[in-house]
Amino acid sequence: MFTPALLLNVAKLEANGARMRKAVASRGLDFRPHFKTAKCIEALPFILDPANPRLTVSTLAEAEAGLGAGIRDILYAVGVAPNKIRAIGDLLARGANLAVLVDCLDAVRALCGAFSGANHRPRVMIEIDTDGHRAGLAPDAPDLLALAGALDGLDLAGVMTHAGESYLGPDPEGARAYAEREAQGASEAARRLRAAGHAVPIVSVGSSPTATFPGGTHDVTEMRAGVYALGDLFMANLGVVAPSDIALSCLVTVIGHQIGRNWILTDGGWTALSQDRSTANQAVDWNYGRVCDEDGNQFENLVVVKANQEHGILSTRDGTPVPDLPWGSRLRILPNHACAMADQHRVFHALRPEGVEVWRRVEGWAPTGVDT
Repeated sequence: MFTPALLLNVAKLEANGARMRKAVASRGLDFRPHFKTAKCIEALPFILDPANPRLTVSTLAEAEAGLGAGIRDILYAVGVAPNKIRAIGDLLARGANLAVLVDCLDAVRALCGAFSGANHRPRVMIEIDTDGHRAGLAPDAPDLLALAGALDGLDLAGVMTHAGESYLGPDPEGARAYAEREAQGASEAARRLRAAGHAVPIVSVGSSPTATFPGGTHDVTEMRAGVYALGDLFMANLGVVAPSDIALSCLVTVIGHQIGRNWILTDGGWTALSQDRSTANQAVDWNYGRVCDEDGNQFENLVVVKANQEHGILSTRDGTPVPDLPWGSRLRILPNHACAMADQHRVFHALRPEGVEVWRRVEGWAPTGVDT
């Protein structure tokens, strides 16, 4: 196999998906998995709820791919931009039951201007900010009711929040505290809207940590999560997955040594692994990725200490001599952040008992036919 190559252990993907579906179902919630990590049609059967297939996406290219696979119930979970409105209309006309996300009056007015009275209209979700992580309105924001009231001719599908700060929780108890805040804040926003006379059928929350270590349900109706399916070192540090559950890795080849520096050089630099250093602020820092042998057995002490564009430099975390890995040896690198590593590659090499399959990933942001 030509290296670097993105490897996906399908058995681990399947087990991770089944475990999360079971956990969400045990709480009586609908599950809307996020497509942004896998970005691959062949992976969908392993993450979707077969009884009620619905999907979260971060790009309209992902939405088009999901629709092409027969998934109609799709949430585009990024705030709408003016240049996306035409593509949203095209997807609606092709049969997507698409919900879009807003947190400002300008976006609401643009959507109403484009779709009020149209044959195909998007459902609208209001984004709620429950932890100051990113976008959205606070649950008690005065503008919340104004946004809902401005939806002339469009249906309010519900409210959505993402507990992005849950990634900072150092342990399961920290994640549970964020999960409680997430569920409580989204439910508070839904209750305010209902008290003002608005139907709010969906109260959507989620992240891989808060789905794994939930707080109270409150008025929540659905859970979203994405990274759990492939797994990474960041999520392993949080306890979301075990290191042995990580389904994603990058296959690299040893191309040289610097004995005096205690280095092993590979052909997997940041263009293959990404420059993500998210574990740097966690209790266990894996530098640019943990090293395994070609069969996936993890070295306890070997990491990618530097990542140049096309070179990965391996060394030990404690300065002990590096293992004897001859020129031409093949290794697997586990990702700090699965989304970031996967986005460096066009295809998965899916590892199955019957052999290796090539699964193409969704690329870019725009659906086909859109002038980019």
